[in-house]
Amino acid sequence: MSVTPAFMLDWCQKLLDVDGKRPQHTLSEYLEAIPKLDSLSDVASGTPVLVRGDVDAKPGAKIGEGDIRLRSMTETLSYGRERGWKQVIFGHRGRKPEETLAKVAARLGELMECDVPLLSDWLDESTLTVSDKTAEAIASSPPGSILALENTRRYDIERVLWKATGDDLPKLSEPLAKFAGEVAAKIATTYVNEALSAGSLDTSSTVVPAAMQRVALGAYVAKEFTGPMLRCLDTELVIFSGLKADKLDDLEAMIARGKVKMVFTAGSLAMALKKAAALLDGQPFSLGVAEDPGHSDKPYFIPEKRIEQAKRMVAEGREKGIEFVLPVDFILQDGSASETIGPGQQQLDIGPKTSELFEKKVGEFIASHQGQRAAAFHNGVFGKFEEEAFAGGTKRFVGQLKRLKEAGIEVFVGGGEGGAALEKYGQPDDVTHVFTAGGTVLNALGGEPVPYLVALSMAAANEKGG
Repeated sequence: MSVTPAFMLDWCQKLLDVDGKRPQHTLSEYLEAIPKLDSLSDVASGTPVLVRGDVDAKPGAKIGEGDIRLRSMTETLSYGRERGWKQVIFGHRGRKPEETLAKVAARLGELMECDVPLLSDWLDESTLTVSDKTAEAIASSPPGSILALENTRRYDIERVLWKATGDDLPKLSEPLAKFAGEVAAKIATTYVNEALSAGSLDTSSTVVPAAMQRVALGAYVAKEFTGPMLRCLDTELVIFSGLKADKLDDLEAMIARGKVKMVFTAGSLAMALKKAAALLDGQPFSLGVAEDPGHSDKPYFIPEKRIEQAKRMVAEGREKGIEFVLPVDFILQDGSASETIGPGQQQLDIGPKTSELFEKKVGEFIASHQGQRAAAFHNGVFGKFEEEAFAGGTKRFVGQLKRLKEAGIEVFVGGGEGGAALEKYGQPDDVTHVFTAGGTVLNALGGEPVPYLVALSMAAANEKGG
């Protein structure tokens, strides 16, 4: 499908919601608009199918180690193999352009019990053309084969929308149109997204669908969104943490849905709310280095605008009856527990009194929901848990997730560090469900739609002539 720069400009303006051009849909409406994998059942054997894969993984020595995202792709890949599709997997590995998908391709081969060749240098970035060698490799592969393209983030075109504004789009529309058209002309015109975690504005996820004749959500992604993700929209208890205070945006959007009744916080997120609550109550509270301008270039620094945002959230939350359960003590950088954070000090975990408070409040939540259907969402870890000295709060709270589930509360974990902590200190069946993509879950539960759902819905509308 040929894509003109004018078409691509309009596409990207909708994608970035420039001047309110993007249609406003709920998560359910996006999911209803996007075809599922079974809609491609009539795609003929031998047809190339582009699969945006969840390939940002670090496979370990054997199957089951570091490959959960790759294993999430197998149902879709098996579906395609059974129908004789030539599936071309593409996606990114990390943020560094030099990262390679060599181990990912090898592990996918083990999982699918077939050879998965890795096609390197598949794009000439100076001309934005797909190499003839790549096109020939796809054309000559037999029906049912699986191939992989090398890390998409090796090419600048994959990342041009990350920080783009509406003013940037006119100059980007031509190269983006050229790239998308090349992919359609030389690789495939049928596209499946089976990359739950690919929530960034990557060109492979959000622009390439513009040139596709047919698109669909992969089996795993569709199940995650239509099942546990939609259920999380009704969560009443949120356990939220993060090193960066910008997680306040996600929490604020979740609270705005009107279902959240209780919020546990830790990390920089909690520091912003703790400071805000103290100011609202006319009390002093020092954040230590987190509010020191000399540390403004550090990820844990909390700017004044975030404190103001937190004040608004706490004030509005109190009016709505939302209870913010905030830390009452902290583990400082020297390993000591303290109820205060002095100048030059940094909190790196919640303290033992906070753990006791969290456990008490978990009990209160359970007691108030006996015999009722309720859900809890847990995201992040409470401290610098990769260091044993600051892992105590996270380790202790994992047992509370099991306690919630055993009391009949549905417990969802947002993946990423939270999932890693559960794997380290608990068992998968201690909770109801663990997502493989923390960022995408936060997008879906927050105020902004997941970019690739926007793109797929627009592509599906084009497919229908809409």
